[in-house]
Amino acid sequence: MTPTLTPPSETMAGPAADERCDRCNAAGKLRLTLAGGGELVFCGHHANRYAEDLVKIAVQYAAEPEFAWRGADMMSSSN
Repeated sequence: MTPTLTPPSETMAGPAADERCDRCNAAGKLRLTLAGGGELVFCGHHANRYAEDLVKIAVQYAAEPEFAWRGADMMSSSN
């Protein structure tokens, strides 16, 4: 089964100001909820660099308001 990525809900908040990227420790810009449970936070660079892979494993996301995640564009173009 392929997970479906949904836009952020009212209950999912974007990364807090003090949260860091799980890849490089830069400021978090995107929070993902994974299909198997758990969450990941990425900086803008890594969120966009790995967008194609992230949309395959995430079921929900929340981004900082000023951050345009490339994965969101991929999901909206496939609908």
